[in-house]
Amino acid sequence: MLYETDLLIIGAGPVGLFTAFQAGMLKINCMIIDSLDAIGGQCSMLYPEKPIYDIPACPMITGSDLISKLHEQIKPFNQDIILNQKVLHINKTSAGDYLVKTQDAEFQVKSIIIATGGGNFTPNRPPLQNIQEFEGKSIFYSINNVSNFKDKTVVIAGGGDSAVDWAINLGSIAKHVYVVHRRDKFRAMQNSLEQLNELVKQNKVELVIPYQLSSLNGSNGNLESVVVQNLDGETKTLQCDYLLPFFGIAMDHHELKGWSLNMTSDNKYILVDHSTMETNIHKIFAVGDICQYPGKLKLILTGFAEASLAVHTAFSRINPDVALHFEHSTTKGIPA
Repeated sequence: MLYETDLLIIGAGPVGLFTAFQAGMLKINCMIIDSLDAIGGQCSMLYPEKPIYDIPACPMITGSDLISKLHEQIKPFNQDIILNQKVLHINKTSAGDYLVKTQDAEFQVKSIIIATGGGNFTPNRPPLQNIQEFEGKSIFYSINNVSNFKDKTVVIAGGGDSAVDWAINLGSIAKHVYVVHRRDKFRAMQNSLEQLNELVKQNKVELVIPYQLSSLNGSNGNLESVVVQNLDGETKTLQCDYLLPFFGIAMDHHELKGWSLNMTSDNKYILVDHSTMETNIHKIFAVGDICQYPGKLKLILTGFAEASLAVHTAFSRINPDVALHFEHSTTKGIPA
């Protein structure tokens, strides 16, 4: 099937959705595609109930609620969102436009904004024997429903923000929470560490350090205990109902290598002009976690600002003979 539109946004995560909003505000015809089967990217797939604290005017919002509100924000523009579409090729046409091919469709577009975040991502799985037997039943890499852990004993493994944040959130509802980390120092925000230590004092959370996961006990997908081991070979057995390993995610951008984009030396990020968010290829932009430039901050709100820059520049590229007069949303409202 062939689709035609002025602007194609690749990626339906939070930054991709806000990019669509900005396009709607400038009355640019656009479509959004994503390789996943739902919108939201990492916010929906990995951290739907993880609290986010740095969204302006939202003291706290979960990943799923943020995506829901961003989706609601773009509904007036009736933009098509096509899921399960992985980009295979991007070719330039004789007219200077682009033909984007996925496994099921082709998109003829005038400009492209890449908002793929971390790319294809999978949680880093701890190297434990028979772990697949428990995944999705009593071992989870993301949390979709906090209430499942009410009055349960939970082992959280990891030393970063995700592990600490979930220890804090589950500490108030779970029967008991163990936090297993191979070091005695955590890589988390100081405020979060203070909250974690307070829960430790209240005996709601128990730190198991310095230990790391060693083996699993249970049957039919149901955990009975997790065995942990320190550097001296000493082991402990933690009776539990659930294991939540938070060892980060593996990101893959291999499909970008054939697009002739200027990438960082590690091939993880697309280099852009910070003033326009344009890549080395005319009318192709990158925003959010996928892009890189001097002074880049990997924050969602940074991605929102990048989306605004990219869309305003894209408007001029799509409509070179039309002057764009900037107006605040308070003045022009939502275009009909």
